[in-house]
Amino acid sequence: MRTVLAILLLLFATYTVLVYGYGHGDRDERASAAVREGMRTWQKENCASCHQLYGLGGYMGPDLTNITSQRDTLRIRTFIRYGTGRMPGHALSDVEIDKMIAFLGWVDRTGTRIMPPEATHWTGTYLLEKP
Repeated sequence: MRTVLAILLLLFATYTVLVYGYGHGDRDERASAAVREGMRTWQKENCASCHQLYGLGGYMGPDLTNITSQRDTLRIRTFIRYGTGRMPGHALSDVEIDKMIAFLGWVDRTGTRIMPPEATHWTGTYLLEKP
């Protein structure tokens, strides 16, 4: 019995080291100064009141967790500066927009949105059942 317990404990310890030591890959990327400044701009502009990151935030706009892998930088820049029908434009400098895009790129590399886009209603709520 003690041998079995010792083997289980050893397996658990090995698994723990592998998962927490090597399992993150590029998800453990540290935020650069530009990314941190972009995050401050995200907070200053109150983007989370409408948009979500990692499935958390507002419901007026789309989840932007993986936006930089879905849209090119020019399109993102245009949306930030001029807005859309429902999103207001933001009077940010080119440098501030670059840093915001760096922040969104970091978010994209470090996580994935919880729900696929096709499971998200236009209001931002999740469609758990097919209509």
